[in-house]
Amino acid sequence: MSKVIKIFDTTLRDGEQSPGAAMSVEQKVQIARQLVRLRVDIIEAGFPISSESDFEAVKRISAELPYVTVAGLARALSGDIDRVAEAIKGRDNGRIHVFLATSDIHLKYKLKMERDEVLKAAVSAVKYARGYTSDVEFSAEDATRSDWDFLCKITEETIKAGATTVNIPDTVGYTVPEEYSELISYLFNKVPNIDKAVISVHCHNDLGLAVANSLSAVLKGAGQVECTINGIGERAGNAAMEEIVMALKTRPAFFNADTNIVTGEIYKTSRLVSKITGMTVQPNKAIVGDNAFAHESGVHQDGYLKERSTYEVLKPEDVGIPKSKLILGKLSGRHALKDRLLELGYALNDLELDKAFERFKMLSNQKRHIFDEDLEALVVEGTSRLYEVFCLTHLYTSGGTDKKPIALIKLTINGNEYEKECDGDGPVDAAYRAIGELTKTKSTLNKFEIKSITGGTDALGEVVVTLEEDGRVVRGSASDPNIIVASAKAYINALNKLEEKKINVKKGV
Repeated sequence: MSKVIKIFDTTLRDGEQSPGAAMSVEQKVQIARQLVRLRVDIIEAGFPISSESDFEAVKRISAELPYVTVAGLARALSGDIDRVAEAIKGRDNGRIHVFLATSDIHLKYKLKMERDEVLKAAVSAVKYARGYTSDVEFSAEDATRSDWDFLCKITEETIKAGATTVNIPDTVGYTVPEEYSELISYLFNKVPNIDKAVISVHCHNDLGLAVANSLSAVLKGAGQVECTINGIGERAGNAAMEEIVMALKTRPAFFNADTNIVTGEIYKTSRLVSKITGMTVQPNKAIVGDNAFAHESGVHQDGYLKERSTYEVLKPEDVGIPKSKLILGKLSGRHALKDRLLELGYALNDLELDKAFERFKMLSNQKRHIFDEDLEALVVEGTSRLYEVFCLTHLYTSGGTDKKPIALIKLTINGNEYEKECDGDGPVDAAYRAIGELTKTKSTLNKFEIKSITGGTDALGEVVVTLEEDGRVVRGSASDPNIIVASAKAYINALNKLEEKKINVKKGV
């Protein structure tokens, strides 16, 4: 009988640590709903002590989604643990995830602690967390660069203290599959009480080996894999959930392991996370990329038409790749919109649906056909505007081959309307100059991306910008048939995210 590997999804915590991928509480809840349909075992919803929004996300997801284990991250500090406990209060299956570095590199340069001090702190933190819940996970940060015998000792002692899961993370993506599998085997052979806990793995992708390392650990007895949708995360990202799951599903005889994941929900989940974070999935990305099931070579096409398995090791239907699209237009009703959004992975409440339908009707009067990509853009734009200091109320531009472009911008700022006219090198530059003067912000535009979401001359244009101010990096996105309007909205969306970060800093969270 195949071993069932637990999937610990940390898209909402580690995934959000991708530069510029910050999500609002509402957006986290939206993704969490889809993760439940995907049937992940554990959702790590945030790091509650780090910010008020992270605390609120863990609290809301914990309260609204009772049929999945919800975890919050905490350092080995009582204040951190208290904050997680407060966020998951009232449920039986909440998890406190405590971490503490164990490598000599971290001990010397970051913690300024000796090994015996770290061991004592880890055991104390686990015991303290057990006072709140029976589900406690301990992570030995930078485990793969730690002394193996010390790692065995801290694993043994935290299990004695009450840890039900012990995570052996490759925090900086340093290890390789052969070495990592040897480490996992070493732990199983040397830790006498290792059968009392689930051994988990959390691999980063700095050397492009996160998935391979995770799978090598599964072969040696790991019972939980920590991963993210589309592999997003700190630096080069984490092990991609969809790749882990489908490798196990496709090679059952080799791994003798499987997951509880409903694989038909994978593609919807990937698209949802991509749209909300603004992080585009590369076309050649395994499992969920646009080219994952595309064949261009004549030889490949011939083989595929004769026998599908000649060039495909899994079916697109297995991961939920749609074969057809429902075309919506201005005569469509609210019910049809709700049904299609649900198919795309967006389970909206009545208020959210009302707002989406209003935006849908406005767009359908501008476009003959509404495509799935248009609908995704409408929903994401609606949730990304939940925190607004600045709101665009009017935009006018003019210019030509012999006339310098100008832009007239009207903004509502904290309830008051202001306007400014500026010229620029182009209409977008002029609009951005006017917005900058009205908002009195000093951010740097690091990246400006523009693409057509759908085809045709009435295509919805999507703009994604990356802004930086005082070391804080955010992404802003917006869509509109008028690309200059989309550009202005994306810029304002990013400025609002920066304002929210400034408020969190002032609050000391």
